[in-house]
Amino acid sequence: MDPQNPDSFQHYTARLSTGRSYHYVDQVPKEFDAGLSPTILCIHGFPDLWYGWRHQIGPWVRKGYRVVVPDMLGYGGTDKPFDAKEYSTKQLCADLAALLDHLKVERAVVVGHDWGSFTAARFAMWHPARLTALVIISVPYTPPSRTYIPVEEVAARVPNLGYQVYFSQQESTKHIESNLGKFITLMFRPGNAKGPKFTRLGQLKDVLARSDIVVDDAGCFLSSEEFRYYHHEFSKGMNGPLNYYRTAKYRHDEEEEANLPPYLRADLPVLFMWGTKDPTCVNGVISKAHKFVPALQDFSVEDKGHWMMVEAENVVTEKMSMPQFETSPSLQVAGSTANHDRSL
Repeated sequence: MDPQNPDSFQHYTARLSTGRSYHYVDQVPKEFDAGLSPTILCIHGFPDLWYGWRHQIGPWVRKGYRVVVPDMLGYGGTDKPFDAKEYSTKQLCADLAALLDHLKVERAVVVGHDWGSFTAARFAMWHPARLTALVIISVPYTPPSRTYIPVEEVAARVPNLGYQVYFSQQESTKHIESNLGKFITLMFRPGNAKGPKFTRLGQLKDVLARSDIVVDDAGCFLSSEEFRYYHHEFSKGMNGPLNYYRTAKYRHDEEEEANLPPYLRADLPVLFMWGTKDPTCVNGVISKAHKFVPALQDFSVEDKGHWMMVEAENVVTEKMSMPQFETSPSLQVAGSTANHDRSL
């Protein structure tokens, strides 16, 4: 398993019981005992792929964990329905449960990043019996809202989420596909990188449209090989990935109809990891999350940004490779709430 070589991982494609085909990586360690060793299900965010977990898969497998990492709906080798309503979180969670069924995995440690964090937390609500632990990265837990809040209002309340308004508009698909290299270079940057600002309302559309705004390759942490892989996979189309930002009303209606509670399972260990330089990670939301997640512990990493699996790859890897975790199918998180790792 070479992080620089996507073909060095074990790839599969399966038609799930939900009727959708998913591409996924499934790495099973030698002498794996499903009754004793956990399976880790990794869920990526936007814009990413299974490949976002390339630095964690090998070390976790060498620790004895089975690691399953799908391309989420709309990405890579997985189905790409056009209609945004197909990407509602309830349906995504049904796909993930069906993937575990296909692999004959009853329960897993579910780990998510970015949109994957939101999906992972909702998986803990739609399918609570399927998790032994939950780890969310960069996007804190948010409870179901009893009132529908349009993305424009979200951006007004939290200006650094203004880019979500652009993503929610159909026109952003063509803009991004026409400027894909520039978009990738802009997205995959560490928290301390210099360059154009894009999180506030209107900024990203402006950056992509203007030829006089240069996005310096030196600020992108992707190697040339990694860049080519992402560019090739995203060239298959960006409508599916962007559809995640077009599901707010569908998600709200599903959750309201099911009367999903705001609290996660009381005995579920939950770890939240985030970088202090991530402009989209809102402190107020983190504080609010503690009210709804009884076992929540959050762990911040100084001077790191949104892409924790790359920027702080060893921290993410080791937080899932602790002695307590090795001896139990449940994740035990050491340390107190809001620990700060200053060693990086």
